[in-house]
Amino acid sequence: MTIPKPPNVETRDALPMREERSFPIAELRADSGEGEQRTIKGHAAVFNKKSEDLGGFVEKIAPGAFADTLDADVRALFNHSPDYVLGRTKAGTLRMEEDKKGLAVEIDPPDTSFANDLMVSIERGDISQMSFGFRVLREEWDEKPKTPVRTLHEVELFDVSPVTFPAYTQTKVAVRSADQVFAEYTESRRAQEQDAQEPPASDEQEQPQEWQRAKRKRRNDIREKELKTKKG
Repeated sequence: MTIPKPPNVETRDALPMREERSFPIAELRADSGEGEQRTIKGHAAVFNKKSEDLGGFVEKIAPGAFADTLDADVRALFNHSPDYVLGRTKAGTLRMEEDKKGLAVEIDPPDTSFANDLMVSIERGDISQMSFGFRVLREEWDEKPKTPVRTLHEVELFDVSPVTFPAYTQTKVAVRSADQVFAEYTESRRAQEQDAQEPPASDEQEQPQEWQRAKRKRRNDIREKELKTKKG
């Protein structure tokens, strides 16, 4: 029996957990003219720019990915820490928009010691990069290239953040790592390929018992992995 090949591109809907991505670009700057409102400006994300290898795949963000989340209640944090709030869209101290380059942000930091220190570090160039925390609502996988490409088409944005150490491969607890993303995708593809090998039957009872047992086991394994991911 010929096994049908899976399509090169697969689109999946909402994924359950938070992810974080950083971009190694010198786009962050601090404006603090005398008598003017101090601001932090930069791009938290860049469109159509492929990431480094995340462990078997690369990733890029499609224009429009943030369009439906710009009016959400998003925070600006330092190093993604809720202990260091720099601004908030609801308060008008964080402003975001999509431009041709990506997700542009402008922050009015508070007059606090940590924010003042951060402004100095940005002006000195010690901190020059930004990151964002998000949940994927719609993604696309392209297996045609030698290294699969994951494209983010729609995300739910939680925060934008100047960061000390930008890194794609996130390992914090309760944050989906790049390894988890790829493992979940490959498991999904493997399950589809195995389903394609099963003999067609109008009634499940007509299938050989070994096929039924293997099918039940595979479904249970996938459910267990999904539950572990949600708990993790």
